[in-house]
Amino acid sequence: MENTYNYKVVRQFAVMTVVWGVVGMLVGVIIAAQLMWPELNLAPWLSYGRLRPLHTNAVIFAFGGCALFATSYYVVQRTSHARLFCDRLAAFTFWGWQAVIVLAAVTLPLGITSGKEYAELEWPIDILIALVWVAYAVVFFGTLYKRKTRHIYVANWFFGAFILTVAILHIVNSAAVPATLFKSYSAYAGAQDAMVQWWYGHNAVGFFLTAGFLGMMYYFIPKQAGRPIYSYRLSVVHFWALIFTYMWAGPHHLHYTALPEWAQSLGMVFSLILLAPSWGGMINGIMTLSGAWHKLREDPILKFLIVSLSFYGMSTFEGPMMSIKTVNSLSHYTDWTIGHVHSGALGWVGLISMGSLYYLIPRLFGRTEMHSVRAINLHFWIATVGIVLYIAAMWIAGVMQGLMWRAVGEDGTLTYTFVESVKATYPFYAVRLLGGLLYLTGMLVMAWNVFMTAMSSKPAEAAIPAPAHA
Repeated sequence: MENTYNYKVVRQFAVMTVVWGVVGMLVGVIIAAQLMWPELNLAPWLSYGRLRPLHTNAVIFAFGGCALFATSYYVVQRTSHARLFCDRLAAFTFWGWQAVIVLAAVTLPLGITSGKEYAELEWPIDILIALVWVAYAVVFFGTLYKRKTRHIYVANWFFGAFILTVAILHIVNSAAVPATLFKSYSAYAGAQDAMVQWWYGHNAVGFFLTAGFLGMMYYFIPKQAGRPIYSYRLSVVHFWALIFTYMWAGPHHLHYTALPEWAQSLGMVFSLILLAPSWGGMINGIMTLSGAWHKLREDPILKFLIVSLSFYGMSTFEGPMMSIKTVNSLSHYTDWTIGHVHSGALGWVGLISMGSLYYLIPRLFGRTEMHSVRAINLHFWIATVGIVLYIAAMWIAGVMQGLMWRAVGEDGTLTYTFVESVKATYPFYAVRLLGGLLYLTGMLVMAWNVFMTAMSSKPAEAAIPAPAHA
């Protein structure tokens, strides 16, 4: 099978997804602990301010990015009945992406940063990212071009849109004037810089963390359930509505700032419209189990995949609600936003990635199933309880913070000092830390399971039988 399809690069990305998942979640637990015990800020390069961007980059681009590379390379080969275009270029995307991650892990703790959310890396690393991403696009679309099937399966539309859009977002937002090897200044200024940044920032959510992972949903849920997608027509409507609408939602991050009022309102309106295609996709994925709901009781992989969609639906309801200006006046700058981000990141992105990898890894290593199915079930429950504790604590803390900050007495003075709101938040930080520890424990269970599966693998050539279909 290695002669038919290139599974080597898929295996490499799949394994590194788990490795970087453990690293990213570990850094998250450390910074959550630092907010409870400031004495854990042991040195400048281990301080919260340095480790927090490392955590976001590790989870989004290292864990999430490797999951996207692995699944997109697998899905495009299987649905196209064609080997990846140019094995050497595919290998370059793997080693180049790992180099980007390692460089991030070195520069961010040293304080070498552009200061842009989700785009902190300095200009030499940005150039390497662009090169890797262009190579990724060539490999993916080259494989589609040489496909042996007339039809392009819907998952590949989502993967393709994610690849193209992220390239444009990264190149435009990272435009900068280098001052030294380690320092540059944005090509934009003031409110324009903020607008470009959040056009990029929210579409990093919309395309990197949504469209790409919807590509996983449209392939792995039907495969694991043994059912066709509920509505192929709905999947096409979902695709075009989502990619058009997401582009305009970024300004909702800039309510009550120097951004023009019309731009803020435009972002709010498009954010509200986003609810329709997002829930259309969620319903399409969940209803794929019609006639096979009993499988959800017995199959822990399906639990990951379907519950991830529940978190997707919840997050894509919460996001538009938080974009409404009156709601935003309460939620903005509070831990409610942190809860929202993590319900999407841990609940949607994390669970759909884990479910997809549990499907993939046995097939990549010549096994019929993972080393321990019971461990998959254990991982699911540990992770789900961890997510619920985390996001519930942050929701409550966030609403409390917003109410305390706006509370005024009869004479018009503030009722609470900022320090009082920090003190009141402390118990919720303890619950968040517990939730994060549980999620990290689940990742460690997965790492053990993947290691044991790989150790008992068959020869690579026998890994996957020739498919009768995708």
